[in-house]
Amino acid sequence: MQGAAIISCMNIDERLEKLAERHEALTHNVELLMLETEKHGKEIGELKNIVKDFAEGTARLLHVAELHQHRLDSHDDRIDKLEG
Repeated sequence: MQGAAIISCMNIDERLEKLAERHEALTHNVELLMLETEKHGKEIGELKNIVKDFAEGTARLLHVAELHQHRLDSHDDRIDKLEG
Protein backbone atom coordinates (compact mmCIF):
# COMPACT_ATOMS: atom_id res chain seq x y z
CA MET A 1 0.00 0.00 0.00
CA GLN A 2 3.03 2.25 -0.07
CA GLY A 3 2.29 3.20 -3.69
CA ALA A 4 -1.20 4.36 -2.77
CA ALA A 5 0.18 6.47 0.08
CA ILE A 6 2.70 8.13 -2.21
CA ILE A 7 0.04 8.90 -4.82
CA SER A 8 -2.29 10.41 -2.21
CA CYS A 9 0.52 12.77 -1.16
CA MET A 10 1.03 13.95 -4.75
CA ASN A 11 -0.72 17.01 -6.10
CA ILE A 12 -2.54 16.99 -9.46
CA ASP A 13 0.48 18.27 -11.41
CA GLU A 14 2.70 15.55 -9.97
CA ARG A 15 0.08 12.93 -10.78
CA LEU A 16 -0.24 14.20 -14.36
CA GLU A 17 3.54 14.16 -14.74
CA LYS A 18 3.70 10.58 -13.45
CA LEU A 19 0.89 9.58 -15.80
CA ALA A 20 2.68 11.20 -18.74
CA GLU A 21 5.89 9.30 -17.87
CA ARG A 22 3.98 6.03 -17.78
CA HIS A 23 2.29 6.86 -21.06
CA GLU A 24 5.67 7.56 -22.70
CA ALA A 25 7.10 4.29 -21.38
CA LEU A 26 4.09 2.33 -22.64
CA THR A 27 4.27 4.06 -26.03
CA HIS A 28 7.94 3.15 -26.30
CA ASN A 29 7.19 -0.46 -25.40
CA VAL A 30 4.42 -0.65 -28.00
CA GLU A 31 6.76 0.76 -30.65
CA LEU A 32 9.38 -1.86 -29.79
CA LEU A 33 6.77 -4.61 -29.93
CA MET A 34 5.59 -3.38 -33.33
CA LEU A 35 9.16 -3.50 -34.70
CA GLU A 36 9.67 -6.99 -33.31
CA THR A 37 6.35 -8.13 -34.75
CA GLU A 38 7.27 -6.76 -38.17
CA LYS A 39 10.66 -8.49 -37.99
CA HIS A 40 9.03 -11.78 -37.00
CA GLY A 41 6.51 -11.43 -39.83
CA LYS A 42 9.34 -11.11 -42.34
CA GLU A 43 11.13 -14.10 -40.82
CA ILE A 44 7.94 -16.18 -41.01
CA GLY A 45 7.59 -15.20 -44.68
CA GLU A 46 11.16 -16.34 -45.33
CA LEU A 47 10.53 -19.62 -43.52
CA LYS A 48 7.36 -20.12 -45.54
CA ASN A 49 9.40 -19.84 -48.75
CA ILE A 50 12.02 -22.25 -47.43
CA VAL A 51 9.36 -24.83 -46.52
CA LYS A 52 7.70 -24.38 -49.92
CA ASP A 53 11.01 -24.92 -51.73
CA PHE A 54 11.76 -27.94 -49.56
CA ALA A 55 8.33 -29.44 -50.26
CA GLU A 56 8.75 -28.90 -54.01
CA GLY A 57 12.20 -30.52 -53.92
CA THR A 58 10.82 -33.47 -51.98
CA ALA A 59 8.01 -33.89 -54.51
CA ARG A 60 10.57 -33.91 -57.36
CA LEU A 61 12.66 -36.51 -55.54
CA LEU A 62 9.57 -38.65 -55.00
CA HIS A 63 8.80 -38.47 -58.71
CA VAL A 64 12.35 -39.53 -59.60
CA ALA A 65 12.18 -42.39 -57.08
CA GLU A 66 8.87 -43.56 -58.61
CA LEU A 67 10.42 -43.48 -62.12
CA HIS A 68 13.39 -45.50 -60.92
CA GLN A 69 11.12 -47.98 -59.17
CA HIS A 70 9.15 -48.39 -62.40
CA ARG A 71 12.39 -49.04 -64.31
CA LEU A 72 13.51 -51.57 -61.69
CA ASP A 73 10.17 -53.35 -61.89
CA SER A 74 10.49 -53.42 -65.68
CA HIS A 75 13.99 -54.92 -65.40
CA ASP A 76 12.72 -57.54 -62.95
CA ASP A 77 9.96 -58.49 -65.41
CA ARG A 78 12.52 -58.90 -68.23
CA ILE A 79 14.78 -61.03 -66.03
CA ASP A 80 11.82 -63.21 -65.03
CA LYS A 81 10.94 -63.72 -68.71
CA LEU A 82 14.52 -64.61 -69.57
CA GLU A 83 14.72 -67.12 -66.71
CA GLY A 84 11.28 -68.55 -67.37
